[in-house]
Amino acid sequence: MSALDAAIERAAGGTPLSDANALALAAAAVPAATLCAAAASVRDRAFGRVVTFSPKAFLPLTNLCRNRCDYCSFRRSPGDDGEWTMRPDQVEAWLERARAQGCGEALFCLGDTPEAAFSAYRRTLAGFGRTSTVDYLRWSAERALDRGILPHTNAGILDAGDMAILREVNVSLGLMLENVSPRLCEPGMPHHRAPDKRPDRRLCMIDEAGRLRIPFTTGILLGIGETRRERVDSLLAIRRLHRAHGHIQEVIVQNFRAVAGVPMEGAPEPDEAVVTDAVALARLILDGDVSLQAPPNLNPSSIGALLEAGVNDFGGISAVTPDYINPRHPWPHLERLAEACERHGFVSRPRAPIYDRFVRDEWLDPKLAAATRAVQARFRSARRPAELAPMPGVPS
Repeated sequence: MSALDAAIERAAGGTPLSDANALALAAAAVPAATLCAAAASVRDRAFGRVVTFSPKAFLPLTNLCRNRCDYCSFRRSPGDDGEWTMRPDQVEAWLERARAQGCGEALFCLGDTPEAAFSAYRRTLAGFGRTSTVDYLRWSAERALDRGILPHTNAGILDAGDMAILREVNVSLGLMLENVSPRLCEPGMPHHRAPDKRPDRRLCMIDEAGRLRIPFTTGILLGIGETRRERVDSLLAIRRLHRAHGHIQEVIVQNFRAVAGVPMEGAPEPDEAVVTDAVALARLILDGDVSLQAPPNLNPSSIGALLEAGVNDFGGISAVTPDYINPRHPWPHLERLAEACERHGFVSRPRAPIYDRFVRDEWLDPKLAAATRAVQARFRSARRPAELAPMPGVPS
């Protein structure tokens, strides 16, 4: 048995790969079946045969963004066809529908630092009576809490002061690392025109979130020109931050899906083998208390393969609102997803957007505790929530 084989065997037994072994694995040709079996063993030990998801409503507060990532079809500039900023009445109306359908999570998502780029957006905020994006996010989160829905915000780059404000009204925050390689920011690469995708900026925010004791979601993006070694480097960077602060509650392994009209419209999409390889690597590298998810709407024919590779969570799922980042890929029907999990020996369960181990004063603002425990209790008793009704596709 080689030293790397022994390290994989130890990882299957619950000892995460060392940095050196993880980097060696990035360059090694280990059979996929061996890798996935080890990763599944780690998952079973840490999470059992329960796979979770968060019933959510997706509220894209604005799609204005100063970044121009080559793969993104979400972002707009003022005046572009399809640009929007949700009005306060729309926020309230969508939250009311989410409440009626039993959602536990309100995901607030928007483009990176729109105030820094667009005076028209600043005027829009002023017209709403809001002084900043963070002020609008806080108001929106409070409206969600009024309805017993737990806010989770992914607003791109935020500084420590903004995160401290949002911590008071959000049970968790998020920022995709995507990849730690500065090579992807060079001319001709997908992040060249995206100043907020510089790895040092994103790592700094994730680190500051840990210092603020904020439960945090991050992840990597596959298929944007990165190498297998760069995926491993990114996972190791996330692990280092988690080991410093203990705040990474979940890591997403998300695959690029091509869409017409963007610079990468003709780029090849990662196939199932690439996605499951990245999932298995993540499960072997990340510590056992970190949940691992892959989006089922981006991998509708690969549910079994993802489970075999070590996922324990399918993230936020909604039939109330579309996936505005990937609008051509609808969320799965909850009953069909449950049946797919059962065919592979798993039980699907709803969860809150904050994981149970973080529901204590150190991590959760005390003002949010009652609402959080109410969502947890509702999902524990319901086991599987009623299927959510469809909603219109875009704000108007």
